[in-house]
Amino acid sequence: MNKKQLKVTYFSLEFILLFIGIPLFLFYGADLLHPSSVLVPLLILVFMVLAFTKNFRWKELYDFPITWAEVITHLLIAFVVSMILLSWVFFFDQKNLFNLPRGNLKVWLMLSTFYPVFSAYVQEVIFRTFIFRRYKRLFGRGWLLIFASAGVFSFAHIFYYHPVSMVLTFILGFYLAIIYRKTKSVLFVAFLHGLYGNMVFTIGLGHYFWLDMFKWL
Repeated sequence: MNKKQLKVTYFSLEFILLFIGIPLFLFYGADLLHPSSVLVPLLILVFMVLAFTKNFRWKELYDFPITWAEVITHLLIAFVVSMILLSWVFFFDQKNLFNLPRGNLKVWLMLSTFYPVFSAYVQEVIFRTFIFRRYKRLFGRGWLLIFASAGVFSFAHIFYYHPVSMVLTFILGFYLAIIYRKTKSVLFVAFLHGLYGNMVFTIGLGHYFWLDMFKWL
């Protein structure tokens, strides 16, 4: 096995361990460790690796080279999506319509405030910046990398034990990966991630992404 093959093997195993192994451990060991508890340690590991990544600049983590036209376009897309999700909950799961803000306004306000920063942004650094930087040698720079990013982002939600959470996160992950490849702005995709996350928790789909949410209602 030559040097190139060794590198491919190493990065393949690393990718599988981080993005398949950890979610499976959380899935089967839910009583041992809460899923959110791995985000900060994983983020620290990601920062350490990025620090030694060739041509990486810390500015990438807060750069926002986005035009107002792009912002408005994606806000309009978010509005259309919100109407679709709102209609779905209204017609097929009306008892959960606005369940979190109706059931516990304080928790909803806290979640809406802190989720975009402490969850959405962290996830985007891991699933977009890190994956696009670290694993382009495995997947290239095109659609395969986008599918890999979206796929493991979806799989990371396996411990919510419901296909709805995995389907919605795959769609969102695919959408955000496309935007990230075009803009290279993790701050922008984190903003969109936070927007869609707050949308889900507001409309009445949050229980697919928060295991014990009903305990707070």
